[in-house]
Amino acid sequence: MEIELDRLSNLPCHIIDQILSHLPIKEAVRTSVLSTQWRHKSAMLGHLVFDHQCVSARNQTTFVNIVDHVLLLHTGPVHKFKLSNRDFPATTDIDRWILYLSRSSVKEFILEIWKGPRFTMPSCLFSLQEMTHLELFNCLLKPPSTFKGFRSLKSLDIQHVTLAQDVFENLIVRCPLLEKLTVMNFDGFTDLNIDAPNLRLFDVGGAFEDVNFVNTLNLAVVSIALYEHVCSHQRQSARNSGNLVKFFAQLPHVQRLEIQSHFLKYLAAGVVSGKLPKPCLDLNFLSIRINFSDWEEVLTAVFLLRSSPSLQELEILVRPEDQPGGKTKFWVDDNCNGPFAQLRLVKITGISSIKSEVDFIRFLLSNSPMLEKMSVKPASVNYGWELVKKLLRFKRASANAEIIYLDP
Repeated sequence: MEIELDRLSNLPCHIIDQILSHLPIKEAVRTSVLSTQWRHKSAMLGHLVFDHQCVSARNQTTFVNIVDHVLLLHTGPVHKFKLSNRDFPATTDIDRWILYLSRSSVKEFILEIWKGPRFTMPSCLFSLQEMTHLELFNCLLKPPSTFKGFRSLKSLDIQHVTLAQDVFENLIVRCPLLEKLTVMNFDGFTDLNIDAPNLRLFDVGGAFEDVNFVNTLNLAVVSIALYEHVCSHQRQSARNSGNLVKFFAQLPHVQRLEIQSHFLKYLAAGVVSGKLPKPCLDLNFLSIRINFSDWEEVLTAVFLLRSSPSLQELEILVRPEDQPGGKTKFWVDDNCNGPFAQLRLVKITGISSIKSEVDFIRFLLSNSPMLEKMSVKPASVNYGWELVKKLLRFKRASANAEIIYLDP
């Protein structure tokens, strides 16, 4: 009977560890009362997650005591440490906890400070050389002069952070195994200079002036959002060939690209011709946020499409706040001879039925022989019926192309 009742305790250790890792830490600690065999299981948890499921941080003292208690009794290695509670402000207690973790072989470290000013990361964080994943929210980074990088780091996610230009560049270049990089809402630097030979995914959103890639031949997935309008004096590439040419020359193997917010305006700066010098042979997914009242943005989008012979899926997102008059004339060479040979899916969202938008749709339909489906969602019901009538009249290069109208 005792064996039957304590069947859970007879599970293999790795199974028990897996069960405990999926419980909120408060519940995991409570399992110590189940039996003598479970008394010390929670003290060897490899994943320590302190979030809203742990305890409400409205009682800050209680929250600090819980973290202190767990770390004090902990006897095993810590593979993952996460501190994220929207009610918990930055305190000096965090310094103590990071100092404790610096003596362990932490693989994943996640710190999200939701209240108060930027939390200044203590220097002991930069001694965590076994980390493979680092995630910081609302922090200020100032590594010690002895910092030589994170030799094992593969994933870096920093959001709402402050760091100097040289700190950012050194942080990237001194992580030789870095594969995933996310940078959102940053200040302290203006140039995104990325030198990462193993980087495969890059996701950035913020106010910056320039972006450059060095040694990024493995970069396949890129999402870039420029949150502010690009000034007329926007810097161009050294040879005045334009930001569009420079950008894609540095990303020869990009497969999935998202151009968000005002980044298309950045790419439109400089001299552009009908196509890129070298086509984007691997690009199969493209998402563009565009202002159809900006002639330079429209041309840049068309040039990019013409230079992407392997493109299969296209997403067009219209910036509604930038559609004042709709008088921009859309024009492309009629002898383009079906440049979108592989394009199968098109999704267009937020159009207001101005002439340049409608002409762009006509252009896609008449030059996409493999098109299977195009969905169109206007910005308002006011444009619905007239838009439908125009779409039905357009010639389609693909006999199987299906046009789907979506209500706004």
